[in-house]
Amino acid sequence: MRILLVEDDRQAANLLSQGLVVSGHGVDSVGSAEDAFDCLAATFPEVLIVDRMLPGMDGLDFVRALRERGFRVPVLILSALGQPDDRVVGLNAGADDYLVKPVHLGELLARIDAISRRVAAGSVQAKLVLDTLELDLISREARITDRRIDLTPREFQLLECLMRSAPRPVTRRMLLEQVWGYNFDPQTNVIDVHISRLRHAIGDDPEAPVLSTVRGVGYVLKAK
Repeated sequence: MRILLVEDDRQAANLLSQGLVVSGHGVDSVGSAEDAFDCLAATFPEVLIVDRMLPGMDGLDFVRALRERGFRVPVLILSALGQPDDRVVGLNAGADDYLVKPVHLGELLARIDAISRRVAAGSVQAKLVLDTLELDLISREARITDRRIDLTPREFQLLECLMRSAPRPVTRRMLLEQVWGYNFDPQTNVIDVHISRLRHAIGDDPEAPVLSTVRGVGYVLKAK
């Protein structure tokens, strides 16, 4: 599971990140709400763990802003404030759970699993749509207008990543991590080959989005 940890205490963040990684999760860590907003669009986390006392925008205001912007990703608040009223305020701000510091790793993992199950049971995103391009995330089919696009599983995953980020560019590093599971650059043209195949699959439909190269960055899918 991909987790975004928002914690300004570097020592605490490192300890939590190490525990989560050892338990099989992928972790991105940032120290402020502002950085978290930037990271959200790049990493597509499945769960957010947010410290309540953050510099600048605090954790509760961050969660409120998330919900106002339409983000439905599960959020678990971490806080040294553990009175019942503190928990109520946190949950009313839009958090899915509230855990008091110091955190026991076993309980944190159990709560992550619990809120993930609740959200998965209540909301499943079925489709992604951009112009005439449509991805059915249930049947794993891609279509442009009424034409089905034949994609390999890897090509479908690559297109899904690009559509979720659109109209923001996706870096090559992000694609290697999210589509191929690499945390290093294998120094091959594997991305370029798959991007070329996607461009060919989308074809010349005048209403289809455009898959472009962003020099020095990566790739972007934009509506015409």
